[in-house]
Amino acid sequence: MDRPSSASGLSDSKAFVLSGVRFRGILDIAHLEIDACRITAIVGPSGSGKTTLLRCLNRLTTPESGRILFQGRPLETLDPVQLRRRVVMLAQLPVVFPGGVGENLAIGCRLSEKPVPDAEAMKTMLQRVGLDKRLDEEAARLSGGEKQRLSLARVMLMDPEVLLLDEPSASLDGQTEEQIFSLITDFCRERCKTLILVTHSEEEFSGYYDLQVRMRAGRVQDIHRRAGEM
Repeated sequence: MDRPSSASGLSDSKAFVLSGVRFRGILDIAHLEIDACRITAIVGPSGSGKTTLLRCLNRLTTPESGRILFQGRPLETLDPVQLRRRVVMLAQLPVVFPGGVGENLAIGCRLSEKPVPDAEAMKTMLQRVGLDKRLDEEAARLSGGEKQRLSLARVMLMDPEVLLLDEPSASLDGQTEEQIFSLITDFCRERCKTLILVTHSEEEFSGYYDLQVRMRAGRVQDIHRRAGEM
């Protein structure tokens, strides 16, 4: 499949390069390169450091040693708030804010200092994630799976350069899980986004990933590129 290219040429570059990254015995990554405008899956057993790795990529966690480059720049030289507007993480447990569905969609854009989308754009995004709810409906009353969809819609409206997703379909059933994987990957490919996600569904959804990084005990055990990827 052909990939869209960005005006900045990031499709041919590295989003992140990690060298000698260590953190409290949880991570010990000698070297890892993550392509821009590609979909990378981080897989491995519980406790292998997958979520900690994600958190390091937008400075929610700071390694004790080593270096992480983001688009060629050392991560520690970037303002963490500005970085997190460009590299947005969606945690496994969905976060909802007080108020309605619409306010929950708007707050992500406000926090990232981007224009708040109008009601039609919000409704379109809700339809895209399969969430049939009114904008004024109380977000706290949604089910776990609905909150996950709402959180995903909020992140997509923020339109960051990089999405970090930790088990984005954990609260969903099998059929809905596949729909969400397809939705996320289509969104990122259309817009040349870098998507890095932790998932347990490595076999069933392997066709969605360009690069699969298998971790064990905090180390990169294996890297597998999908056929056709350079």
